[in-house]
Amino acid sequence: MIRLALIRHGHTEWNRKGRIQGRTDIPLDPEARAGLATRVLPKPWYDAALVSSPLMRAVKTAELISGKTPITIPALMEMDWGAWEGKRGEALLADPDTDYRHIEDWGWEYRPPGGESPADVSARLTPWVNSLATDTVAVCHIGIMRVLMAKATGWNFDGAAPFRIKRDRLFILNISDAGWTVAGDPVRLEARTR
Repeated sequence: MIRLALIRHGHTEWNRKGRIQGRTDIPLDPEARAGLATRVLPKPWYDAALVSSPLMRAVKTAELISGKTPITIPALMEMDWGAWEGKRGEALLADPDTDYRHIEDWGWEYRPPGGESPADVSARLTPWVNSLATDTVAVCHIGIMRVLMAKATGWNFDGAAPFRIKRDRLFILNISDAGWTVAGDPVRLEARTR
């Protein structure tokens, strides 16, 4: 069995403004960089393989919490939001000409105009996850984490998710030939002492 620990990148200016980032390469904001510099991976995860999305907000988060340069994995790139990147979800919900909806009403095939569906994201992530040969920490994005957690919990993007993704926490999945499962409660990053 392999363990995969997922962690979401730190805040960006767009996160704080409620803008959809998708693949737009927005950096961490100064507050996020300062906060992450005071945190570190918990001891059992410090020596695990470290990977991240190629987007700078994920790479920098990985560097700050580990002191190492991660290996970037294209499959961990955030979901492509197509025409909706840069827009605010609140504004899209209020616009009757869009089909924008809350994540609880997506299903696996819901797709932003010109973007990816959760099924598309799963199709690019699953081969990578199944190829893991050692315990791994992956610094990535909420869209990536939602898809992987959905597969591990059986959630189908239909109703409230059985998990809530927060920052500064490792969400650990057990990966085996028998399937994927969630390995208990999320584990918080620790205060930096080293």
